[in-house]
Amino acid sequence: MKIGMIGLGRMGMNMTRRLLQNDIEVVVFNRTYEKSEQIAKEGAYPAKTIQELVASLPSPKIIWLMLPEGNIVDEHIEILTPLLTKDDIVIEGGNSFYKDDIRRYGKLKEKGINYLDAGVSGGIWGLEIGYCTMVGGDKACFDYTESIFKALAPENGYKYCGETGAGHFVKMIHNGIEYALMEAYGEGFELLKASPYGKNLNLESIAKLWNQGSVIRSWLLELLEDSFKEDTNLEKIQGYVEDSGEARWTVKEAVDSGVSATVIAHSLFKRFQSRQENTFSDKVVASLRNQFGGHAVASTKDQVKNSEAGAGEVRHAKKDVNYNT
Repeated sequence: MKIGMIGLGRMGMNMTRRLLQNDIEVVVFNRTYEKSEQIAKEGAYPAKTIQELVASLPSPKIIWLMLPEGNIVDEHIEILTPLLTKDDIVIEGGNSFYKDDIRRYGKLKEKGINYLDAGVSGGIWGLEIGYCTMVGGDKACFDYTESIFKALAPENGYKYCGETGAGHFVKMIHNGIEYALMEAYGEGFELLKASPYGKNLNLESIAKLWNQGSVIRSWLLELLEDSFKEDTNLEKIQGYVEDSGEARWTVKEAVDSGVSATVIAHSLFKRFQSRQENTFSDKVVASLRNQFGGHAVASTKDQVKNSEAGAGEVRHAKKDVNYNT
């Protein structure tokens, strides 16, 4: 199997590494060619243009887009469309809105080009652990490309979710739940810190304790333990928490469907509030985002650390910021 990967940000680079480690050939393109040269040392073929990437692939050509959601995805599809032919496959692996997938699928289908939407979760740990992948689109197209998803994922870590948009819809709800889980941990640890026992409680050891068989044990708690180990009171982190769009879409979907999603909605609104306040619970959430996804954290309103974002840029303090998780 041989595929093209467009976008070598925090996710795309490590996904390429994992594919190479599983004997899948990868042709890469990134607007900053230095990143392509970097991964070329590990076995990828670096293309200087999208045209070169397409020409380097056998038919049917398989091209994975790992870019920030929105216009940049459409712009790349516009460039690719005249270069592709019948039965070629475009896989959109970013955090796109599922209705955008349906639109793109229809437009490409007119040209005989296939389109799959793949919601990917795993953050900066995906290279080592694998990427949980949720796929939507035509089943025959999924079957043809299944070895790619299998290579990226841990055991039992990928699933065909249904027709076009289903993959990104499931990923959208996943991210809404993620928001709520992090907010619950944040509020719980703020209560511990504010309690009469707070001065004597070791939050790192409590996070570790709760992971030993308790009903709230999780990977997020393991990461929180690491955060407290690095910075006991999270003093180096400002409780300024971005949102990447998926929870907004989840809440809107809840309204449209008449489903009460109050906890997810609250967690989203708390992120808005975090941009005016600096509570300990917000510091916990900011720290967790940094731990699992390498998302930027701020020590002041104007300073951002760990600045490599999903496609190589941090778009700080903007409501349309998109980081793959």
